[in-house]
Amino acid sequence: MAVSIEETSLPKKDNAELPQTPVVFFDGVCGMCNHFVDFLLKHDRKQIFLFAPLQGEAAKLHLEKSDTEDLKSIVLIKNGKTFRHSTAVMQVLCSLSGFWKMAGYALWMIPGPLRNLGYRLVAKVRYRIFGKKESCRLPTPEERARFLS
Repeated sequence: MAVSIEETSLPKKDNAELPQTPVVFFDGVCGMCNHFVDFLLKHDRKQIFLFAPLQGEAAKLHLEKSDTEDLKSIVLIKNGKTFRHSTAVMQVLCSLSGFWKMAGYALWMIPGPLRNLGYRLVAKVRYRIFGKKESCRLPTPEERARFLS
């Protein structure tokens, strides 16, 4: 059985303990990625997710080098698996409730190659549209417990 590039098992590096809670890794300097994190902080009422910048230590410990160098995808670690691109976004949305959960499931009807084409196109222009920050997002004191380094 072939495993897609969007979903892989997560290798542990340097005996690093994997988080039990799903972790959303995001480009900490990308305006769009930060808006997505803000969206999740607002709509993740059950506080399912932890967050970590792709530029941080947690990403270096738990992700492939290409994820932390290219910064082209949001990455989700959930149940020991790594999801990238549109699959990561859909997994996150499906974990929320109400409308967002339904939207996540509706996106599964779009074929993966088409979804990822759209994802890659947006990823190419995201800095021009949403801006790029000088440094990674700093969580507020209230948010700090949900962020990894």
